[in-house]
Amino acid sequence: MTESELVRWTREELDGWPSRRRARAVNSLSGFKSATLVGTSDLKGVFNLSVVSSVVHLGSSPAQLGMVLRPPGEDAHTYKNLLTTRQCTFNHIGASWIAEAHQCSARYPASASEFEATGLTPCNVRTEQGWLAPGVEEARVRMGLTWHSELELPNGCRFVVLDLAWVEVDKNVVSQDGYLDIERAGTVAISGLDGYHQTRGLGRLSYAKVGKRVEVLEDVMKGWQD
Repeated sequence: MTESELVRWTREELDGWPSRRRARAVNSLSGFKSATLVGTSDLKGVFNLSVVSSVVHLGSSPAQLGMVLRPPGEDAHTYKNLLTTRQCTFNHIGASWIAEAHQCSARYPASASEFEATGLTPCNVRTEQGWLAPGVEEARVRMGLTWHSELELPNGCRFVVLDLAWVEVDKNVVSQDGYLDIERAGTVAISGLDGYHQTRGLGRLSYAKVGKRVEVLEDVMKGWQD
């Protein structure tokens, strides 16, 4: 790409754009993001699903993940349910049901369940003692998490740290060395606010070391020898 094909926006120009146009552009700048449905429940057993594109890996020992949630307001159902029950589920959004998943971003009242509104199927409720947060049956990768802590960000959003409690994954996507081929599971990615994408694997690369050429593992399910 040559310099003549690039457009340049200053912060001052972006601040002058209509809010929705600015949001679409700035939300695209971070690139492809994870596409996750977060499942929670209130104490009355009303299930909630919300679309989150900010899930990140924090560590493996202990296993922790995090996510960014909007500043808590009147309709912050996911955040409020998390504070109450201290648990949630992460469910990878699949290519065959992106419309149903995206519909969960609509502003339903707290008394309404996105499962009922979209036709998605709840699962894993009360399979373990005291577990309330629903998983999504359609997801081929899903997990349960419990509250660890939160940080308030400069813009008022909350970064929530969660401990991994359990995982369910399609056995056909687990490689010999533990790698999960989430593309094989049908997991999609999000760009911006409303762009959904399927991926195409380019192979796994060996652990990078100084003075050694990187190798390509084309059969991702075979895995590396530890």
